[in-house]
Amino acid sequence: MKHAQPRGLSRRRVERLLLNAKSNGSAGSRIEFLSRLFLGRPYKINPLIGSASTPEVFTASLDDFDCVTYIETVLALSRASSADSFIQSLRRIRYDNGRIEWNRRNHYMSRWIRNNARSGAVRPISSKVSPVVKERTLDVVPGLPPVRARFKCVPKSFIRRMAADVKTGDLIFFASTRPHLDIFHCGILVRDGDRLRMRHASRSRSGVVEQDLDEFLKNNRMAGVIVVRPVEEERR
Repeated sequence: MKHAQPRGLSRRRVERLLLNAKSNGSAGSRIEFLSRLFLGRPYKINPLIGSASTPEVFTASLDDFDCVTYIETVLALSRASSADSFIQSLRRIRYDNGRIEWNRRNHYMSRWIRNNARSGAVRPISSKVSPVVKERTLDVVPGLPPVRARFKCVPKSFIRRMAADVKTGDLIFFASTRPHLDIFHCGILVRDGDRLRMRHASRSRSGVVEQDLDEFLKNNRMAGVIVVRPVEEERR
């Protein structure tokens, strides 16, 4: 089945990316390969089109990203075998049940994690480190009514103990200390021996970069982290 093409997408470029990624067997290795290809691409503020008063437009870019569209694009590519399956996967990752409507977009990342875990795209990693429960009243998106959120995260002081459980390709989300926000940033983890590095679209660095996770942790306040693992897509 052919799906409507998102604005800004080159199907030919998607097919070429998927062909090059085909030899990478596991989800983690595909994500490592694909996320590396976008290093150096520019950061774009508010790359999606839609608001409470503006109709939602399904968009997809391989040229510029914010932190969320970067991980969404890489995850959708890692699960795809064709341009059509990439489009379908990206829709289901970005929108609740894949319905392209502004109020169905996963605006808050705790909901993004929950909905994508429910659809089978990601799952929580197994770890011996016990998480803590955070509760928030989320109201920072204009036009959305306040919503109560309850989620679990690993406190910053225990992240290094969790590091042994992390694999290349895992997605990391950083919980905010603000009472009205759940997650303030996200990225893709890459294991480099005993070190963990993070690939992410960084506003302060104006593009997609790779940096030591320890450096990011040192330079940012946070309530904790959530790490999820992409689930292998059944590939035909």
